[in-house]
Amino acid sequence: MTVEHKQVGPNRYRESFGRHFEDFKVGDTYEHRPGRTISETDNTWFTLLTMNTHPLHFDTAYCARTEFGRPVVNSCLTLAIVTGMSVSDLSQKAVANLGWDKIRLTAPVFAGDTIYAESEVLDVRESKSRSTQGIVTVRTTGRKADGTVFMTYERSILVPRRGHAVDDAAGY
Repeated sequence: MTVEHKQVGPNRYRESFGRHFEDFKVGDTYEHRPGRTISETDNTWFTLLTMNTHPLHFDTAYCARTEFGRPVVNSCLTLAIVTGMSVSDLSQKAVANLGWDKIRLTAPVFAGDTIYAESEVLDVRESKSRSTQGIVTVRTTGRKADGTVFMTYERSILVPRRGHAVDDAAGY
């Protein structure tokens, strides 16, 4: 379950997102929603913020001479958005991200594209050094609305067991 509503007082409830370690099962796939339509402004601001000076992301005249014919959305932006889409399902309760591996960019994304994400659980194991936590590894796939896969990656997350997440504590 990714959303819980805990009673915190008479007629008072608090929403809680995310999964505990025990909620993950190898082979499960979670579709992350809502999707996100990328705008030219998103791409321009992110490119400027990250100081990426490659003209492929913001120079329309330059891009007209490339195989794409128009600006390509900064791949670090699509990685950030796809990861963000997965947070409420995968890592809202996480203690830490342990790493991203095997990042593959398989198709360009352009302003105006709507993207979606899904994650398949690859591995679930107890932490050897932290008895109240476990490690979950997922493969996340980014798809355009037309079904084109534009990105895949694997991510490992340190996740608390039930009763040990910060938002499991009384008073939070």
